[in-house]
Amino acid sequence: MAEDLLRRDISEEMKESYINYAMSVIIGRALPDVRDGLKPVHRRILWGMHQAGHSHEKGYSKSARSVGEVMGKFHPHGDQALYDTMVRMAQDFSLRYPLIDGQGNFGSIDGDPPAAMRYTESRLDRLSRHMLEDINKDTIDMEPNFDDTESEPSVLPARLPNLLLNGSDGIAVGMATKIPPHNLNEVAAAIRFHIERVIEQNRKIGLDNPPKIDALEYMEFLKGPDFPTGATIHGIDGIVDMYRTGSGRFHIRSDVEVVDDSSGKKLIIHSIPYQVKKAGMLQGIAELVQKEQVKGIRDIRDESSKEGIRVVIEIKQNADPHAVLNQLYQSSRLQESYSANMMGILKGEPVQLDLCTILHTHVRHRESIIERRTQFDLNKAEARAHILEGLIKAQKRMSEIIEVGRNSDSRDHFEKYLRGEEKYPKIKRFDFSQRQAKAIAERRLYQLTKLNVQEVADELSNLKDSIKEYKAILESRVRRL
Repeated sequence: MAEDLLRRDISEEMKESYINYAMSVIIGRALPDVRDGLKPVHRRILWGMHQAGHSHEKGYSKSARSVGEVMGKFHPHGDQALYDTMVRMAQDFSLRYPLIDGQGNFGSIDGDPPAAMRYTESRLDRLSRHMLEDINKDTIDMEPNFDDTESEPSVLPARLPNLLLNGSDGIAVGMATKIPPHNLNEVAAAIRFHIERVIEQNRKIGLDNPPKIDALEYMEFLKGPDFPTGATIHGIDGIVDMYRTGSGRFHIRSDVEVVDDSSGKKLIIHSIPYQVKKAGMLQGIAELVQKEQVKGIRDIRDESSKEGIRVVIEIKQNADPHAVLNQLYQSSRLQESYSANMMGILKGEPVQLDLCTILHTHVRHRESIIERRTQFDLNKAEARAHILEGLIKAQKRMSEIIEVGRNSDSRDHFEKYLRGEEKYPKIKRFDFSQRQAKAIAERRLYQLTKLNVQEVADELSNLKDSIKEYKAILESRVRRL
């Protein structure tokens, strides 16, 4: 028994165990993969709902059902934590481009909690289709789930650059990530610009490293973050720092309209900073007024509706609305600072990301997806073309094939004749391939007699054009990009 004991210094054991735990949290929970911009829990929710058929074209299903399916097959953690994640993926004030389409009470910008999962319904949002597109064409590597009974994707094909579109927030052991969301059209323009530089570099020196592009060049297309709650960003230097180094700080300020008309002086708030709860912000303003830290406010009314945010702050007659607004920016949550720290998982390691690295990683990921998808389509087209060539070849000896088929003991015996492994009496030996023989033998005899050779020839011609196109894509990196 004593021989089975391993003696180790307790400090070394604690150090090694803590590092392993920290890396597990960082990679397995807290930080997103740069390629699809998702943490494992988000990826599993999308994959689980996709597997269950809860697509945007179909009706809603109970959220509790989706939570149960994902938890039971891919994510064996608490159901409430999983539901909270799903809720956030459905909130248009949390995600710039929601990935879940929710029906029912999914919470509000005021901080109201969502209804229980047994009451709400959900399905994949339309945009999620682009995250999962071509996943069944061998475009990504699959890995076993926690109990080896199911397979789950290691990463999604992610046609959308989700890390920039929806950003990410997460706290790990010793590090954190905070990536702001961006506008789809602007990100697409920046990617197009990046690809043009990649193609130019590839033609000149053939390197696969990211091109050297400064943040200011990207910012001709990508102006800065675009938050789902609106508001205006102040501090261009912080955005430049974020894009250059992966870390930067800037301010988000509510859009406020100053009105001075016959009905009185007013401040009308049309947007609020990202991740600020509106009800809490207004309560904070009311407390500032009560403590006389902000003076000149007569009344506060929240007139927000489904059309958007509208908060009216009535100003006293003898007060300057601009001065009151400046006080609110300084003392309330009408203005918030945003400290970006763009951390993500790249090649299995946590990395601080500049904008060029994020864009280049997405482009390389998509190039890999397109290459694998094209190879899948090519293999499928070549296999189908091979079958069609066999059918056209069979047409020339159709009467002999039908005679052999009628007199064969079984389908396997029929296939042996077609492959030429056995010779049927008084008939020249056939020489079909195994796949061609199987395709012919699987057809009923009346289907063989009614085979339309012209239709088969037309399909074969179209397939040959497709095969030529697929090969051209695989041979040209420019075409893949």
